Amino acid sequence: MIVYGIKNCNTVKSALNWLKQHNIEFEFHDYKKSGITAAKLIEWSKQVGWESLVNKRGTTWRQLDETVQAKVTNEKAAIALMLEKNSVIKRPLIEVNNKIVVLGFDETDYKKKLN
Repeated sequence: MIVYGIKNCNTVKSALNWLKQHNIEFEFHDYKKSGITAAKLIEWSKQVGWESLVNKRGTTWRQLDETVQAKVTNEKAAIALMLEKNSVIKRPLIEVNNKIVVLGFDETDYKKKLN
């Protein structure tokens, strides 16, 4: 299991704490330290759609100029933005065997899918 996110994100912290409390082993991939590849973003986009990957409720998105936001209308534009500003990727994203299991943090969802 790989948890993708940013170490100082409160949602990621909540998810990591939940996993630790439930003794679930995981590897953590920090976007800020390790980045992310276009290939991985394309793979995820095929699984959940690029719209799900772009966190439009987060600070990074809200701080973008409206003209930049307006250009994110397709997978190619979304992936370019996520590569440039990886903080805009919804997090955490949990992957098992290259398949997205959960996106974001919802304790009920975690209980169903990770226990």
